[in-house]
Amino acid sequence: MEAALAACARPAMMGDAVPTDRHWRRLLDQVAATGRRTSVISSEFFADARGDATIARIVEQLGGAGVPPLDRGRERDRVHVLVTLRPLVRIMPSQWQQYVQNGLRMGYAAWLEHMLRRPPYEKPDPSFWHRHRHDRLVERWARAVGPGRVTVVVVDDRDRGGLLRAFEALLGRPENLLRPVPDTANRSLTLAETEMLRNLNVEFRGNGLPDELYSRLVRGGAVLHMKNPCPPAPGDVKIVTPRWAVERATAIGPASAERIAALGVRILGDPALLSAVFEQPEPGPAEPRLAPEVAARALYGALAAAAGQASVRSVHQTSSRELVRVLGHRCLKRLGRR
Repeated sequence: MEAALAACARPAMMGDAVPTDRHWRRLLDQVAATGRRTSVISSEFFADARGDATIARIVEQLGGAGVPPLDRGRERDRVHVLVTLRPLVRIMPSQWQQYVQNGLRMGYAAWLEHMLRRPPYEKPDPSFWHRHRHDRLVERWARAVGPGRVTVVVVDDRDRGGLLRAFEALLGRPENLLRPVPDTANRSLTLAETEMLRNLNVEFRGNGLPDELYSRLVRGGAVLHMKNPCPPAPGDVKIVTPRWAVERATAIGPASAERIAALGVRILGDPALLSAVFEQPEPGPAEPRLAPEVAARALYGALAAAAGQASVRSVHQTSSRELVRVLGHRCLKRLGRR
C-alpha cells in the first residue's frame, strides 16, 4: 500500500506516516530480484494515479526493474495491467464505510446525495469517481500499455471462487491451486459498526485530537479488534442503498461497459453485470444497535493500542519467522510447567 501511494503521489491514510519514494524503490528492487519470472503487484491505490505522465512512469519503472540496459527499449512490454471491476451498486456501501474508516463524518444517505446528485460530484471524496468511472480508469491505463496488454475482469460476487480461477488462468497455474483465506481483518463493517465509528469521527474532529492518534488507536486498535476475531452475526444490519441511488448507479453501467468494450481490451466475465440490479438486503431498524461484545472489543482494541500492544492479526497475516518464535515460546512455557 505504501509503495503504491508513493508511486501515485497520493497522501497516506489519516494519521499514517507519509509514504516516500523509498517505499516504491523497495518494491521495484523486489521485482528486479525475481528476474524474468512473473511478479504480481496488486493495490487498489493504483486506480488513484492521476495523469498520463504518472501512469507512464509507473509502467516504465516496473517494466525496467531488473532489465539489462540493452533490453530497456522493450521494458513496457513486460507490464500487463489487470483491472477488476464490480457493479457500482456493490461498490458504494463498501466504499462509504472505508471512507468512514479514514475519518469521514458524513452519513450514507448524505454521502450518496453528494456523489450522485450534486455536481461536480467531488465532495467529500474527490477520489471516488476517479476510481469508479470504470471506462475512464481502463482507458487511462490502456493508453500507457496498449489495449492488447490490458485485461478487465468483471467480478461476479455470486461466484466466490471466480476471481481466483481468473488469476490461475492468466498466470498459467493449475486450477484450484489458489484457495480463499478467511480474513476478518479485511471485512466490511456492519451498519451499526460504521455508525459507531462515524460518530466517533465527529467527536474526534470536534475536539481537535491529532491524526496520529486516530491511526494508532482507532484504525489500528478499535477497528481491528472490532473486526476480529468474529465475522458479523447473521442478524447484523447491513448497509442498504436506497432505491433512487440504486437506479442512478445502475444507469451508469451500460455506457461504461460499452465504452470499455470499444477500447479493444480483453474482458473476462460478463460486462452486463456492471449494470445488473442485485437483490438488496431488507432495511433494518432506524437506529442499528451495536452489540455489547462488539463495543467491548473496540474499546479493548483502543486500550491495547494505547498500551503499545501489537495489533490483532490472523495466522496468515503473520510472518513465518514470527510464527516460529511464538510457537517456540509456547513450547518452552509448556515444558516449564512440566
